[in-house]
Amino acid sequence: METRIVSIRQGSSSLGCFDATKPSLARLDHWHVRPEAKDAVDALRPAAEYLRTKDTPVAFPTETVYGLGADATRSASVKGIYLAKGRPSDNPLIVHVCDLQMLRALLKAQDGKDDNSDNDATIPAVYKPLIDKFWPGPLTILLPNPDPSPLASEVTAGLKTFGVRMPSSPLALTLIKLAGVPLAAPSANASTKPSPTTAQHVKDDLDGKIEWILDGGSCTVGVESTVVDGLCHPPAVLRPGGIGMDEIRSCPGWEGVVKAYKDQSEEGKATPRAPGMKYKHYSPRARVVLYEADYVDGGRGIVAADMHAALESLPPTAAVLTNGHDRHATEMNGNNSPKRMVGIIRTKRWPAAGGLQCTNLQRLADRADGDEHISEPSSYEIYSSRLMDQEDNIAGEVFDISLGQDTQGIAQGLFSALRELDRRGVEMIFVEGVDDNVDIAAAVMNRLRKAASEIRR
Repeated sequence: METRIVSIRQGSSSLGCFDATKPSLARLDHWHVRPEAKDAVDALRPAAEYLRTKDTPVAFPTETVYGLGADATRSASVKGIYLAKGRPSDNPLIVHVCDLQMLRALLKAQDGKDDNSDNDATIPAVYKPLIDKFWPGPLTILLPNPDPSPLASEVTAGLKTFGVRMPSSPLALTLIKLAGVPLAAPSANASTKPSPTTAQHVKDDLDGKIEWILDGGSCTVGVESTVVDGLCHPPAVLRPGGIGMDEIRSCPGWEGVVKAYKDQSEEGKATPRAPGMKYKHYSPRARVVLYEADYVDGGRGIVAADMHAALESLPPTAAVLTNGHDRHATEMNGNNSPKRMVGIIRTKRWPAAGGLQCTNLQRLADRADGDEHISEPSSYEIYSSRLMDQEDNIAGEVFDISLGQDTQGIAQGLFSALRELDRRGVEMIFVEGVDDNVDIAAAVMNRLRKAASEIRR
């Protein structure tokens, strides 16, 4: 199967609109595709038709991460998602809708007895403040799944609820509108890998497994949606994401919302209530060592003893490195002994190279593999240097990425940075954590803790 990236970036921000003149939730009743956006809309139509008629999913951008979408009402189509990703079948999927009209149709039982499909009576009242404030946007709500349900059973993995959200990306909303069906869409990556925030990330993972990747540029949020359950008491956050808990608490009826997720993958046979709860997620090939923000010994950077201990835990021979960097490391050291490749992701406090003993850092090109299809310039720069040991001998190479001090910028660049260091062929990635008591930082640290092989506290 040939995988192609189709750019839909020209004019994608003006593809459609809601009716801002209507009050409250009524403004979200219908997503209107703009006639003047004909060129961009016409470019989307083949993908929309493909979603209606084929069983292979389509990758498309949202504001959070790239999604792998399929018709949520057809079992064969939804099974294509699990097949392409290698995703466990008991991991439920989030449904994406373009407007409230589409959502109401999903809440109507297919036996025709529910006559509330044209008003908000089918949407539990507890969610209306959240929908009014955060939709369209990075928030997923859990709703009761009617019996019989219009959704394919594979979407819910046997649960009596389903997760749904309305993305804010005009491209995503228009694609769903043109397809005329809700899209089940997890992140468009191979299962367990870091989520994709560019079209190229999707191709890196799913090349040959899907046909369509719609390129709408880099995702602006960078982590998945927040998942909440308002059907329980007290209401709960099942997965942290693009909307912080304090923001949710500001809504009527949600003042007492509680945290109902763990930062490690949950074991057991039970089906998780939401994606991201049960299985290993977000992990690059390299071993990740996470420094918590309150780890006293790591306040000024990587502790040398930690680095040496971590590297000694690796196999005695160098890993099979990508993109020619194994050859480069050997040439750099002037001998044939295997040398280590170390990656560093810095945030708010660490100095350059995490304080490791290095020679002068030099800026590198945006991509390690020279791929010509780059959706956006990186939101960060990557630097490289020789890594020195305690005897001032060359021990290998270090790749240094700073995501900056802004938490939103850290979230936006996190998955991309993990992927970039994987492409550089590093064996070990040291990551500087952030205080997770503020806004989207909880989502950042949740993802890092799930990705980490070791955590320094």
